[in-house]
Amino acid sequence: MKRLNLILGLSLLFIGIQSFAQTDKETTVKIVADKNYVFVANSAMPMSNNDISKVLNMMPGGQGGASINLSGSQYDVRVTKDSVVAYLPYYGRSFSAPMDPSQGGIKFTSKDFTYTESKNKKGAYTILINTKDVKRENYRFTINISTNGYASLTASSINKQPILFNGYLDEPKKKD
Repeated sequence: MKRLNLILGLSLLFIGIQSFAQTDKETTVKIVADKNYVFVANSAMPMSNNDISKVLNMMPGGQGGASINLSGSQYDVRVTKDSVVAYLPYYGRSFSAPMDPSQGGIKFTSKDFTYTESKNKKGAYTILINTKDVKRENYRFTINISTNGYASLTASSINKQPILFNGYLDEPKKKD
């Protein structure tokens, strides 16, 4: 399963990305090294099963278990040295739902997390983030980053099926 997720993630990263890279190689290296970047989601792909495929087929322009376009939305994950702030949608099977419907999706701010970074020979990064202080459930993010800023993020937790997001890295906006 882990190997399948990696192969799927990498293949979607290189084949299915629909926008241009937002950062050059130097900027990507700098923001990853500084642990100060924003992952901007362009598409979501639930690790679908038959039930999810049926629901997605009913959506306008539904394509079954295919990718869901998030372009133009404000879905992102902000990573700094001392916090991870996630605001992502969730499509898939959840094994426990919040009582308040506005609490759905993957929305949290974490100040207590582990951050592991590795770099391969070609310069691509793999970052693992495990949260420890999210009230309802803790998340594990696996972010694969290419040298030109394209990225894929796999979000998993105990209470939800994994979901894959494709997008790009960006520098955080400077506050005036």
